[in-house]
Amino acid sequence: MEKFMTTIQEITLGGGCFWCIESAFNNVTGVVSAHCGYSNGHSNNPTYEQVCSGTTGHNEVVRVVFESDVISLQEIFEIFFALHDPTQINRQGNDKGTQYRGGIYYHNAQQQAAAQAFVAQLTEDNVYDEPVVTEIEALDNYTQAEDYHQDYFANNPSNTYCNLVVGPKLVKFKKTFAARLKS
Repeated sequence: MEKFMTTIQEITLGGGCFWCIESAFNNVTGVVSAHCGYSNGHSNNPTYEQVCSGTTGHNEVVRVVFESDVISLQEIFEIFFALHDPTQINRQGNDKGTQYRGGIYYHNAQQQAAAQAFVAQLTEDNVYDEPVVTEIEALDNYTQAEDYHQDYFANNPSNTYCNLVVGPKLVKFKKTFAARLKS
């Protein structure tokens, strides 16, 4: 019997409120898990309230664990850039503050090079009317968010923010990436 080796990778992405990014990636074939967290700030083990205050320097992020033989890093980036506006500095829609900045937080040099090449291609192709400002930095000072943030959209379907912001974004995401969704 032939054995198949699965290559598991992790990448950490910030694209505004982490509830939407996490919910979307947890529906993608090849994604093992997506968890909400905080990264690239200067405080150790910050709380949600501290991150929201803007004083810790952390970003709301999602750590995506994926099978690279099922979904490529390029495809992860394509989905991520469809889920956030990479031309907005320190905001996504009505969410404002450094904790909502766009960011790719790589775990190794290959991911760094792939992220830089992806953004360079977007720029060369003039995909956006404004410059891409999504930062590309090494993952630093990561803390997983509190348990109540994990699967937040699925567990809080009547939440007003989820109904007005997350839900419509996920409907669009599911139409655009229908072929990539788990059955």
